[in-house]
Amino acid sequence: MGRGRAEPSMSPSSTSEKIELKKQITLFQGVSIIVGIIIGSGIFVSPVGILMNVKSVGFSLVMWVICGVYNTLCAVCYAELGASIPQSGGEYIYVKRAFGDFMGFIILWINFLLICPVGIAALSLICCVYILQPLFPDCEIPAMATKLIAICIVCLLIVINGRNVKWATRMQVVITTAKLVALAIVVIIGFIYLGTGDRENFTNSFEGTDYSAGAIALSFYSGFWAYSGWSYLNFLTEELVNPNKNLPRAILISMCIVIVVYLVANIAYLSVLTPVQMLKSTAVAVTFAGQTMGVMAWLIPILIAVSVCGTMNGTALSMSRLFFIGAKNNHMPQFMSMIQYKYLTPMSSLLVILGLTICFQTSNDIWFLIEMEGFGFASVLTMVFAGQVYLRFKEPDLVRPIKVPIILPLVLCLISFAIVILTFYQKPTESYMALCIVGVGAVLYVFGNRWQKKPKVIQSKINFVNQFFQKLLLVLPQDNPDELDWE
Repeated sequence: MGRGRAEPSMSPSSTSEKIELKKQITLFQGVSIIVGIIIGSGIFVSPVGILMNVKSVGFSLVMWVICGVYNTLCAVCYAELGASIPQSGGEYIYVKRAFGDFMGFIILWINFLLICPVGIAALSLICCVYILQPLFPDCEIPAMATKLIAICIVCLLIVINGRNVKWATRMQVVITTAKLVALAIVVIIGFIYLGTGDRENFTNSFEGTDYSAGAIALSFYSGFWAYSGWSYLNFLTEELVNPNKNLPRAILISMCIVIVVYLVANIAYLSVLTPVQMLKSTAVAVTFAGQTMGVMAWLIPILIAVSVCGTMNGTALSMSRLFFIGAKNNHMPQFMSMIQYKYLTPMSSLLVILGLTICFQTSNDIWFLIEMEGFGFASVLTMVFAGQVYLRFKEPDLVRPIKVPIILPLVLCLISFAIVILTFYQKPTESYMALCIVGVGAVLYVFGNRWQKKPKVIQSKINFVNQFFQKLLLVLPQDNPDELDWE
């Protein structure tokens, strides 16, 4: 594979080397990406959501394990799909192959508007709340300051991802290490407290448990959000070294690490805080630090902010490749399918993500954004697992280096669909708004893909926009640099 870079000349003849994404993400970096995405704000906030619904310490720990096992099973199914169809684009490619062009576009559109920018916007606002909290201990944090810093953080991450993939993956390794150190501090302190004999919170730990289906489903939703992010490495398959082996290994190693970390972190929290104290807390880790770390309590909010930055960085790194692949399939504007000629990164897709994220950062309701993202992700999972089952019959001879029992994706499809229905019942406003966004996507698909013979006036406008951004960003079509008209 050619690794040379084209010189910054304005002549097509000087760009004769191969323009493409390079295989440079190792197994260790893949694990760091997944762990870095999953361990974000969830473990520092979500314990409240699970405990609030099931109403007992013992069953809340059980739910953390159940949620971890469920997400691991989902990841195993994704590993089969990733090993069988080793193309970047993840679930978009899988659904498109199973159900055709339109359903593939719907998956892409949901990721484009409901999952990627909404998720990054929510995480950036959460990150800034933790950064600013030590500066405003006794008063409300100014909303404008939160939004401005959030924009600056996202801009920095996009610049790093656009400049060099290795910079982004190495930063992800550093951030992942930092957040594991932060959790190690919590765990060590918690187990020291547990070792002193203070085990009151674990006595009769299942007393008062709410075993109703609604309580379990809602607590599952909180855990589901905390574990989300395991699928993103599938978007980077073409840049992963030896993907048939390293993709499933990275997923399984990462999920095992996260389940263990989440379980021991929750035990550590409950070794110091009572269930009542946890339920009154908006950020469990901050309350934990306030009671155990004294003058060093300010360190935890900063480490949480770093942790959340890791999730944003991994999301931008992964999702930009999804939109890049979608544009190559004519499901996004053409300029998004091009690579920056000097840095060999999907700069166009990254800048589109930045623009959409800034739009969503104007929202004052972080939890509204999180619920919108949750609905989108549950919908995507439903279609992915349905497609996986269908592919067993549609393409029985497809080489599957990993092959799970067909009952597994079938059951996961039904569970994911139940989560979608539950979301409509519990959060109708967010769900119907998300459904309207999907409807708009369907209209755009008809206009952009089905309407082939557009009037020359409309087609010329589309061509002008593509050429403008192509020249502005200095991007080239992959493997075909001579198509760029520099004049």
